[in-house]
Amino acid sequence: MLAEAGSETAELSSAELRALVCDALGKLEKVKERKKVLILPPDHTRLHSRAGELTRMVYEYYGSYVADIMPALGTHKPMTDEQLSGMFGTYIPKSLFRVHDWRNDVVQVGEVPQSLVESASEGKVKEPWPAQLNKLVWEGGHDLVISIGQVVPHEVMGMANYNKNLFVGVGGPEAIHLSHFVGAVYGMERMMGRADNPLRKILDYATEHFLKGKLPVVYMHTVIANQGGELVTRGLYISEERDCFEKAAALSLRVNFQLLDEPIAKVVAFLDPDEFTSTWLGNKSIYRTRMAIADGGELIVLAPAVEKFGEDAEIDAVIREHGYRSTPEIMRFLENSRSLMRNLSAAAHLIHGTSEGRFKITYCPGKLSKEEVESVGYSYGDLDAMMKKYDPTQLKDGFNMVDGEKIFFVSKPALGLWGYKGRFDHGDDGAAAEGTTTAEGAAAKGGSKAAQGEGAAAVATKTIETTSEGTAAGAKAIEAAATRFSSSMDASKPSADAGIGGGPFQHSSGLEDESEKERQEDAKDAAEPAVKKQKTETSEHD
Repeated sequence: MLAEAGSETAELSSAELRALVCDALGKLEKVKERKKVLILPPDHTRLHSRAGELTRMVYEYYGSYVADIMPALGTHKPMTDEQLSGMFGTYIPKSLFRVHDWRNDVVQVGEVPQSLVESASEGKVKEPWPAQLNKLVWEGGHDLVISIGQVVPHEVMGMANYNKNLFVGVGGPEAIHLSHFVGAVYGMERMMGRADNPLRKILDYATEHFLKGKLPVVYMHTVIANQGGELVTRGLYISEERDCFEKAAALSLRVNFQLLDEPIAKVVAFLDPDEFTSTWLGNKSIYRTRMAIADGGELIVLAPAVEKFGEDAEIDAVIREHGYRSTPEIMRFLENSRSLMRNLSAAAHLIHGTSEGRFKITYCPGKLSKEEVESVGYSYGDLDAMMKKYDPTQLKDGFNMVDGEKIFFVSKPALGLWGYKGRFDHGDDGAAAEGTTTAEGAAAKGGSKAAQGEGAAAVATKTIETTSEGTAAGAKAIEAAATRFSSSMDASKPSADAGIGGGPFQHSSGLEDESEKERQEDAKDAAEPAVKKQKTETSEHD
């Protein structure tokens, strides 16, 4: 670890952050002088990460030795000059900023074996994973690459940052599409808040086998908390190794994950217009609150700047074509849609963006019509009326009373994760034993006493189990669909919530009406002889 500071109560100032950055970079310089530096910060959609400030500090330290700064856009559109100035200030020359073209300007640096991907995804994805990076990152001849970002619960990666900033943030289309799909089919609620998960195993393999000794990367990870509507920096961890991610993830769980004593009947989430202009980004309001919303409840999304569905024109068209439908419907669409098959990250996004019929989603966009919103499967709310009733400037984060109704307000959905305690099992065995990083596990790896803290995060990272009846039957039907992106799932059947891999909920509506014959057929399909499965796979290649 080059530098570290953080706790659940820490409030790191700019001066403290600067001291930590200078200390870490000073240690690097003692080993080797760096003369060509590349900085990889996030884009403006992570405005509150303090990455803009850290980027300025690194630039001030290295000066003319900073050759390139490339915001890790992933699939997002390039930042405007105004957005660059708003996040990074005006001190850094605009001429240093590079745009990551995720569809064209990439190179494959290796391939994670199919066997590892299949094992990590519990047999649901049977494809090798191509590790891709922007050409400038891989071929630019930099003697230092500084990857900056915030560690926070994430719907695709479990916890954001570390090697995600490289393989997804400045990665290519095949890598991004498949990584999102792996996360979706494994199950979003099984991923969120977990530093170790199937997708992280895949990226860790790529880091160990393709980057070590070839790309001189240093990671700077912040942990940010929302304290009464004010953002505070709880931690900064800097390292060339994974330990900074483990410690940041452990701290993030304790400050960013809120477990509630009761499920919420109505959640109102506000999307900052400076950050969210699409449902692709704005659906964090769904991902981060869904584990807290009651069956039959409602999520109202106040989205004054949302004007489109996808950040990318092609993905926007795919979302408009298919909509946010149930998991089995999306899996069925994959069989017949070339556009969806070419954009698996969009398929994953559509799976993530549905409530699977468990609760109502009402979108109140400032720049999309009622017809557009309803065409993709959401209910429409008039923004002006909803903003007047649920005034973000008057509501406090958490429970509020509005016209005699109890609602839960979330001002910054991207900074947290919320869940109902009753959805979680408090036992000691389970996922953690399978290698899922818990707060305790991270502490054991990283040696952080702080990571051993008890409370909501420690409870939340233990075994997550479904509690509804019929779970086993539903799982059998889901398992039967594990093929090479092909599924014979009946879209009329119930599905596990948010991903064919399941989650802490089982959407059980209709399970009790499933006939015994259907149950037996599902079980038979799931247990068909390996030789039959092999023949099926062979025929798929013919």
